[in-house]
Amino acid sequence: MDPTAMDDGKAGGDAGPQPSVLVVDDEEGMRSFLSRALARRGCLVETAGSVEDGILVLERVPVDLIILDIALPGRSGLDWLKELEQSGFTGEVILITAFADMNTAIDALRAGASDFLLKPFRIEQIFNSINRCFERARLARENFVLRRQLSTKGTGRDAIVGRSEGMTRLRTLVRRVAPTPSTVLIQGESGVGKELVARALHEQSARAAAPFVAVNCAAISADLIEAELFGHARGAFTGAREARKGLFYYAHGGTLFLDEIGELSQALQSKLLRVLEERRIRPVGSEQEVPVDVRVVTATNRDLRAEVAQGRFRQDLYYRLEVMTLTIPPLRQRTQDLPELVALFMGFLSVRLGVAPLSVTPEVERAMMAYSWPGNVRELRNFVERSLLLGEFPLDDLAGGPADGAVPAGQDADAGVLTLAEVEKRHILAVLDRCDGNKTRAADLLGVSRKTLERKCTEWGVV
Repeated sequence: MDPTAMDDGKAGGDAGPQPSVLVVDDEEGMRSFLSRALARRGCLVETAGSVEDGILVLERVPVDLIILDIALPGRSGLDWLKELEQSGFTGEVILITAFADMNTAIDALRAGASDFLLKPFRIEQIFNSINRCFERARLARENFVLRRQLSTKGTGRDAIVGRSEGMTRLRTLVRRVAPTPSTVLIQGESGVGKELVARALHEQSARAAAPFVAVNCAAISADLIEAELFGHARGAFTGAREARKGLFYYAHGGTLFLDEIGELSQALQSKLLRVLEERRIRPVGSEQEVPVDVRVVTATNRDLRAEVAQGRFRQDLYYRLEVMTLTIPPLRQRTQDLPELVALFMGFLSVRLGVAPLSVTPEVERAMMAYSWPGNVRELRNFVERSLLLGEFPLDDLAGGPADGAVPAGQDADAGVLTLAEVEKRHILAVLDRCDGNKTRAADLLGVSRKTLERKCTEWGVV
């Protein structure tokens, strides 16, 4: 059901499924009045003169919203509302009455009413109330679906895989920091799993039942990122035909994860600092500020201290973000975690792809241990998936050089050993050459973003 179905008086069209409304009132005139008005706004309307008749309607048709009078013959509307709440009714309920005091209104809201209106009311009042109800219902459904989707991918608690010293320490810090309201900065190379750590912080916090909203700041154009985060008013810019709420709003009560925070413009950095300090957002093109209750977790693969020193990142925002810093070690520094990670990926990817898992032979294990994994855990996951699709491990893909600390057979450890930076450069350029210079394909094989690959190439003077 789309709340915009109530906006323009048109039924059907592109507004989505027609909302179904049950009007329960013992006054025939009120039932007729609301039925005609709601039908003109595109609603499917059922009516009943008592709670008992309303129950019969619910047994016959699904209902999105009930407009319910309190004073009814037999059972009162307030009593039925309490029963509906206990029975697990998932729709919205607006209570209406001609006789009420403050205590009655409080009781109604405590019982689960979405809104409370006093008769006589203007038709605009009931429409505004209905629209608010439909919007809340839509958000509740979206959040429920989101949580279900996340639950099928494994929780953040289980996703921090590895027995190496670095990962063991990381898990300990996550458990310690997660219950606090502090802002957290996650640092690590591209592909190490920064979003998984952010999810773990969320899922081990008191906000776990609320939304976890993630956004990659590098993936959204500079012109749109502000509206994406804070929302915008109708007509705020070209193409803004209707008002839209931003990710801060949808993350209310939960956690907002801002990945690639170093990509934000100086102007937006200033606005983000203000939001963190005042806990209020202002949608683009609006004069109204909206309070938000959001824990912000950020991540970057850049050295923000260096960015501050070079004037590309605001110092005051950096100090605001680095209340607690969690650093994820690159995969080449924890190759002892490879068997556990490969087993994890092999397990769920083989099921997802519908193929038999592969056995990791000593030869394959040695090749993986000797490889530098410039794309980190993301590259490893892609390698396992590619292996499952091929039915064998493509060891030629692991010819990019030794991992950190690994010395090729017959080579002295103190002579002729490549630096990690040179190993990374040679491997990336080799993959680019194999892909005939196609950066999109090369980035996919490496398990990194095209933007990261292009930045590396620019540093090396490669077109």
